[in-house]
Amino acid sequence: MDTLIVLREVDDLDQPAAPEKAPRQGRPARVLDRVLDRLARSPYPRAILLYLVIRTASVQLLDLLAARRGTTLTDRLTAWDGQWYLRLAVHGYADLPGTLDAARQPYPDAPMAFFPLYPKLVGAVMWLGADVVTAALAVSVLAGLVLACGLIRIGRAVSPDRGDGTGLLLVALWAGAPMAIVFSMAYTEAVFCAFAVWALVGVLERRWLLAGLCTFAAGLSRSTAVVLVAVVVVAALITVFRRDEKRWWALAGAVIAPLGVAGYLGFVAYRTGSWTGWQDIELRGWNTEFDFGAETADSVLARLTGDESVFSTLTVLLLLGAVALVLVAAFIRVPWPLTLYGAGVLLLAIGTRGLPDAKIRFILPAFPVLVPIAIGLSKRRTVTAVAAASAWVVLGAWFSAHALTAWRYAI
Repeated sequence: MDTLIVLREVDDLDQPAAPEKAPRQGRPARVLDRVLDRLARSPYPRAILLYLVIRTASVQLLDLLAARRGTTLTDRLTAWDGQWYLRLAVHGYADLPGTLDAARQPYPDAPMAFFPLYPKLVGAVMWLGADVVTAALAVSVLAGLVLACGLIRIGRAVSPDRGDGTGLLLVALWAGAPMAIVFSMAYTEAVFCAFAVWALVGVLERRWLLAGLCTFAAGLSRSTAVVLVAVVVVAALITVFRRDEKRWWALAGAVIAPLGVAGYLGFVAYRTGSWTGWQDIELRGWNTEFDFGAETADSVLARLTGDESVFSTLTVLLLLGAVALVLVAAFIRVPWPLTLYGAGVLLLAIGTRGLPDAKIRFILPAFPVLVPIAIGLSKRRTVTAVAAASAWVVLGAWFSAHALTAWRYAI
């Protein structure tokens, strides 16, 4: 019996031990793992990082040139229209002191030339405890990140066979474009462009409520939204007339889209007692009106045939290049809502009199003009695409810094 017990014990020793079970992972840990894995595969963090790197480099160059000119970075980032928006965020429209027209005469209606969404957003950030300058710059930076993510979706729509490479190139080209410094300033461009990009994403992906709401918000940011409204409404009505299954959503988007810009222009008309109240303010305050491109044509001719500065000449060349790129976009069949939007923004900028040397800032929202370049570079070797995009970013950073330091006139 004892021998039998000993044999059994020896046999038990020969058996391999049962493997220990790994501790069960808790639900929060599993959710975190999935989120981190999704982020690692997502192009959006890369787009945000790329955008921030390019914008930071551009701001650093501006800081360097500003110091050489005896001014500060903060002063340059809040220059020109930025001062209007800071004062609007603090005082509002009714109590804004010291408003003058183009003839330097008191003009209490002048603040209504500036659309309300950006200063309201700045005011909201101030309510959280930030000072007005920090709040204004923070709104622009955050809007730029939203803009960058939207460009990824645009890239997928125009070049689905290239993955997200086209979208990342679009981010680099737009973040580094000449006068893209306004995306880092107390200006409305970043906010407007963020909403415009996502409105066009809504059109291309047939997400009509997204398109309508973003167009509504863009309409509270800049008058340029009239172009976006036209594109969204036309695209939506085409869907309605085709009796598409999403026609009711498209109709809702078409109804919502114009309410922002129409509502603000209607408010200004009511306050001034004139149907053309906003246009009247622009004319008296800034000598700005639509002249079908007469002043632009004169400016282009003078700068190409006269002894002008490098900045003025380069402004004209960039403007002509943008027109050419719209034609290329139409030729290579970039989706028509993008081409029509880009062409409309260019037409509005070229056809408006006033501030001829600020045209590059005015056409900055016309991002579809960069789509042909992004598509072309996405088909090249990585080293070629990176080199070309880097050269563009360097040009854009210098142009932006020069405009805010050496150039003496409004941007």
